[in-house]
Amino acid sequence: MASTLPPQTQPIQPGLESEMRPAPDCKPRFPGVGRLAGQVALISGGDSGIGRAVAVAMAREGASIALLHTERERGDAIDTIEMIEAEGSHAMSLAGDIGEEAFCRHAVAAAIERFGRLDILVNNAAEQHPQDDLGAIDAGQLERTFRTNVFGYFFLTKAALPHLGEGAAIVNTTSVTAYKGSGHLIDYAATRGAIVAFTRSLADSLVSRGIRVNGVAPGPIWTPLIPASFPPDRVAEHGRSTPMKRPGQPNEVASCYVFLASKDASYMTGQILHPNGGTPVSG
Repeated sequence: MASTLPPQTQPIQPGLESEMRPAPDCKPRFPGVGRLAGQVALISGGDSGIGRAVAVAMAREGASIALLHTERERGDAIDTIEMIEAEGSHAMSLAGDIGEEAFCRHAVAAAIERFGRLDILVNNAAEQHPQDDLGAIDAGQLERTFRTNVFGYFFLTKAALPHLGEGAAIVNTTSVTAYKGSGHLIDYAATRGAIVAFTRSLADSLVSRGIRVNGVAPGPIWTPLIPASFPPDRVAEHGRSTPMKRPGQPNEVASCYVFLASKDASYMTGQILHPNGGTPVSG
């Protein structure tokens, strides 16, 4: 079935899920079986989009959730916490900028204070700013995109590592653009490629500690980042270039994160999963 998204846009990033029409589908698609029972997950960008779907899916599997988000996304975060609690789990949220190392240290400390442990780290928050050519990407945009999409992953992982023991899991969000490129998202695609290398290198670094590190490279998913990045006509075409001719929903991606965080993936580290609507990738 081809995409039927109505044209729409949002004026600034981060976009808000509460303003999207139709609303993304973030409800878990399957019953929980306790795969993450008693564990604690910290999820950046956990208020909406893929992060929200991952948070609710992990909650359904028994995990307590700490969400990180920007101040502007506080309303979405409140909605997500209500969804987590409806699954019978516990949640907290913190607003701040993961591009600032001090905030990442504070966020991890707050999660430990609230829940007493940390078992799963999901590095997911990101931003993108389309430009038609490289010359239009100024130093400010380049630094901002890398600070959120790469520095934030490094900072949050550094803060979390002292609290992660044997059996813990780190799951990083990258993108199909890391593999096929994007002429309109050159700096964003570069950050996603960096995260693939970060994931594989960190996996090698931590394997002796029994900590697994994997990633997910989504294709075009219906999240707030889309109307906040593109003009209405491009939003209406989102996902049509995939073999499935449609965008994915966040809950079609979240199960990858649950799998990688659980013992179902106990023999996987340094790997990337590709929920992308059938787009061929290599590497």
